Amino acid sequence: MSHFALRRLPIRARRGARRFTLVRITRLFFNDAHAPVASCRTARWPAFIPALVSAFVASPAHADNAIAETTLPSINVTAAATDANTANGAAMSRAVDPNLPATVETVTRDQFDKWNVVNTEDVLKYMPNLAVRKRFIGDLNSIIAVRGTSNTQSARGLVYADGLLLSNLLGSSYSFPPRWSMVFPEEIQQVDVIYGPFSALYPGNSLGATVLISTRMPKKFEADADVKAFTQHFSLFGVNQNFSGSETSASIGDRIGQFSYRLGVNHLENTSQPLQFATLARSSTPAKAGDTPVTGAYFYNNQTNAPTAVLGVNGEGIEHTVQDQFKLKMQYDFTPTLQGAFTLGYWHQTYNSQTSSFLRDANGNPVYSGKVSIGGYEYTIPAAALAPSLGHSENWLYGLTLKTRNASGWNGEAVASFYDVGNSVARTAASGAPGNGPGTVIFGAGTGWKTLDLRSTYTPISNQAGLTNHALSAGYHYDNYFVDNESYNTLNWRDGSATSFANAFSGKTQTQALYAQDAWRFLPRWRLVYGLRYEDWQAYDGSQALPGKTVGYADASQHHFSPKAALTFDVTDDLTLRASIGRAYRFATVSELFQGQINGSSIVNNNPNLKPEDDLSKELTAEWAHWNGIFRLSLFQDDVKNTIFSQTDTTVIPNVTNFQNIGKVRSRGVETSYSGEDVFVRGLDLLASVAYTQSKIVANAQNPATVGKYFYRIPLRRANLAATYRFDERSSLTLAARYSGRQYNTLTNTDTNPNVFGGTSTYTVADARFTFRPTKLTEIGVGVDNMFDARYYVYHPYPGRTFYAEAKFRM
Repeated sequence: MSHFALRRLPIRARRGARRFTLVRITRLFFNDAHAPVASCRTARWPAFIPALVSAFVASPAHADNAIAETTLPSINVTAAATDANTANGAAMSRAVDPNLPATVETVTRDQFDKWNVVNTEDVLKYMPNLAVRKRFIGDLNSIIAVRGTSNTQSARGLVYADGLLLSNLLGSSYSFPPRWSMVFPEEIQQVDVIYGPFSALYPGNSLGATVLISTRMPKKFEADADVKAFTQHFSLFGVNQNFSGSETSASIGDRIGQFSYRLGVNHLENTSQPLQFATLARSSTPAKAGDTPVTGAYFYNNQTNAPTAVLGVNGEGIEHTVQDQFKLKMQYDFTPTLQGAFTLGYWHQTYNSQTSSFLRDANGNPVYSGKVSIGGYEYTIPAAALAPSLGHSENWLYGLTLKTRNASGWNGEAVASFYDVGNSVARTAASGAPGNGPGTVIFGAGTGWKTLDLRSTYTPISNQAGLTNHALSAGYHYDNYFVDNESYNTLNWRDGSATSFANAFSGKTQTQALYAQDAWRFLPRWRLVYGLRYEDWQAYDGSQALPGKTVGYADASQHHFSPKAALTFDVTDDLTLRASIGRAYRFATVSELFQGQINGSSIVNNNPNLKPEDDLSKELTAEWAHWNGIFRLSLFQDDVKNTIFSQTDTTVIPNVTNFQNIGKVRSRGVETSYSGEDVFVRGLDLLASVAYTQSKIVANAQNPATVGKYFYRIPLRRANLAATYRFDERSSLTLAARYSGRQYNTLTNTDTNPNVFGGTSTYTVADARFTFRPTKLTEIGVGVDNMFDARYYVYHPYPGRTFYAEAKFRM
């Protein structure tokens, strides 16, 4: 039997749905009589510190108490699949606080197991009003875009895996994606996406969305192996060829008494389609006698409809990447209600970006730079226009967790993590000419972050006076981000040692926070969730350096209170309404503040005086249990003052381009979603969503021409559909589609020709997958993404039609 995720609605509101869920819910709660029921994450603020300490030594006296229906808050229930291999490792996941005052969308293993999933971020591909900027399989720059947050605002999203922070808040752009590779898709049990900053439990970086990944631990010995192969044919400009890759993974785990472990390894190798092309504006200058006549250029109209010449593959080029992962998680139950865990993650990646010139001289030799004649007109090709690059890095994740698991009463949790970029080297040639000539090398070792979270929670006890209707939470958060990059010149860009110092930048940020939240059920059908978060942020030790010159930055600090509130009303047993409001502050990252260069005595390309983004978010949501599923309708609005974004200040001469505060950006829209099982006919499961978002710049003193324009890369419409038909217990077919509407690649909305290289496309993409289990221990799958080979862009081209083949073995 597959499962069905009953999201968010109170138990009372699901009485009308019991005709299809009663058996599954009964099996869920009684299938494993010894498994402790995880508590919601709530606690009393005034008694936070002593409660947190006492929670770790509390006896399990309340573990067997029944939770009364009249006081049970909204919960997130997931029924485990009966497949033996899945059930062995599955646990009732309660990663999400059951009293979250926000929209939560959930995808479970039983769902995404039937999709084309290679990388962890693929499990989010059909979530409502959400997209992942993934340019190819193994892309290092996969960024979440959701509601009014674009796919370059990475610091507006949080990603956790079992409570460990994977978000790379060293910067906010495509260069700072979450560290998805610290999680294998095969170990994921469930993923929950929380929309908006409505909970005091999470920092202001939750302005867009918070992704909570829950992994599974084995209950007895198990082992599995997985092999995937994939290929695409890609044709654009001067490229017409196949690009292929593969992924292999294996894991082993067991539970021995009170100790359990899971050890996994993964190897990915892939070659991407061309990601970037060298272009020059079409010339109107007649060629001169000394210009080299060449052929092979292509012409098209770019995103602003300007005639443009395409000279070859450049920049990131055709990227060949090799990634290796190692993951060890160990867990020990000290008592029936006290559990500790240790996580060790290792990720190593190498890449080699291959470039090529389309241009040929009279003798057929490639031309990479200089003054050339194309069609009788003169073009000047910079030396570095077609320069290739390569690099490698080693990344380590260390995590410690200690928590109690009482079914009711007080609980405590402590989570500490350290992410270390132990080795990072990026090399770039000075020119596109073949060989191992001069270039630059950048060293990034010593960069990373560390976090600490302490939380105390209280879950109502039915026979206790005073707090029966309150679920409380309080906690402390600490994070420290640090970056140290040094660039050197080298005589041999591929493998040469550093010769002379070029530039460097470094800096640190630190945030400490205290928060409290109460979920108060003050009437049988009413619940008020209210909270407050206090954050103290500092930036320090920032500096820029050039040979013979170092310029330091003054330290900066900010502190703010962020109130939150949500009112929920259970209109009927099947219909729930909720109104939420919350303020959030997103503080500037190390790179936004400090990364740049020195030009003479001036520092450019950064802004150490950035103000934090100040957001006021509002949401109205209705959720209806009907037709074997959950319907949701949400209206939302985000008003963000001081939006941090890279733009050009046109009010000064010369113009300055760097990270600046945009006065105000308003995003408002509507979302509808449905998730159901056995819809219309037995065996048909559906995920469907349609969203409309209008995000506009309301005030921008530094660039007045942008006021009233649509904000950068926020599509007006998004729609997703994934339909899975289970023929029987052994086979299934999934058909899916993703749609993204009109969006703009410039703040001035001058990109009138978006569906070309350099633009950001409207697109519709169809996917399919067939899964079959020949035996209980084996599974095969074949699939295709972008079935109709749409050519679409996010500046870079997205992949063409991609075929998949997969074989799994589990025991």
